[in-house]
Amino acid sequence: MAKFKLLASLVLAVLGLIIVLQNTNSVETRLLFITVTMPQAILLFTTTMVGFALGVLVALILSGRQQKAAG
Repeated sequence: MAKFKLLASLVLAVLGLIIVLQNTNSVETRLLFITVTMPQAILLFTTTMVGFALGVLVALILSGRQQKAAG
């Protein structure tokens, strides 16, 4: 099972990298009152990392609640 998870993670990482590398056009992004122009690849990478970090944070919070309820 651990090998499957590693393989699935590797495949997803490679697919993500391919998608990011194919999107190198500049895009204009508005963040509240600021307008930022950056390559689309950087925007995709940044949003992917923010999503990953939020997922890890939620998983840690939920596992902490489960441990507190069990103990």
